[in-house]
Amino acid sequence: MDIMEFFQLSAGKWFSQRTSHHLAFKQTEGGKSDLQIDSLAKDDPAVVQLCEQYNIDPASALGGARVTWDGTMEWDEGKHTGSTVLVPVADPDKPNEGKLIREMGYAEKAPVAGRYIMGADQALTLITEYETMYSEERLWFASPNLRLRTSILKRFGGFSMASFCSEIRMGVTKPAADTTATAQSS
Repeated sequence: MDIMEFFQLSAGKWFSQRTSHHLAFKQTEGGKSDLQIDSLAKDDPAVVQLCEQYNIDPASALGGARVTWDGTMEWDEGKHTGSTVLVPVADPDKPNEGKLIREMGYAEKAPVAGRYIMGADQALTLITEYETMYSEERLWFASPNLRLRTSILKRFGGFSMASFCSEIRMGVTKPAADTTATAQSS
């Protein structure tokens, strides 16, 4: 499996339940989110625009994914909503690894470039290094409708947080053309 197959298999509506361990505080926090993941073609305007923003030739992009979230965390009364576009650019010498560029996400104040590794075990690892932090996230499918995710966030000098998420597919979004065809045949 390559990263774009992973994105395509991830397309749809998901319910995510997260448990985060804040190691500095020795406390655990739960959270819930609704996710929408859409696979994007390499010529999608959002993919092209993001490549141009990073001064990367859009022809080198493999495609992309748009992730939208709406969730809550126990300690925080507010809603956490947003979206980001992810665009993988393969390393020519290592086809299952490469750069992952993205728009601002939940924690970023500016666009961030990271790395991805698509493992032989079909798990996707995303690595992002910030000025003062390191983030590593591993995602894999336990079944077609159950995705699991672990992550660590490490401040330079020690671990800050470890999280585990289970994500259950709640539905697959059909392209507009399929919806129209179905409505016309009814």
